[in-house]
Amino acid sequence: MRAMFAVVRTGGKQYRVAAGDKIVVEKIDGDAGSSITLGDVLLAGEGSDLKSVDGLTVAAEIIAQAKAEKVIVFKKRRRHNYRRKNGHRQNHTILKIVSIGAQA
Repeated sequence: MRAMFAVVRTGGKQYRVAAGDKIVVEKIDGDAGSSITLGDVLLAGEGSDLKSVDGLTVAAEIIAQAKAEKVIVFKKRRRHNYRRKNGHRQNHTILKIVSIGAQA
């Protein structure tokens, strides 16, 4: 039988996770090595069987706080000598999923 998986929502996005997975999510407060709990579980299952998500949580460990690649924002209005160039690096958090299960 396949391992248990869950679909969690964090930072406005949804992620399908299983124990041992590493995911990159929007920034979550905390230091590297600290444990967090993702409580917004939308779906859970094992193989093709779906499980109840009542009281189900996902335990994760913060591996690192990092920044994404730089995105260049360039604005130009032709024939008006208007040019603006900006760079942006989004903060994100790298998580390692420790376990999926009901924890109070």
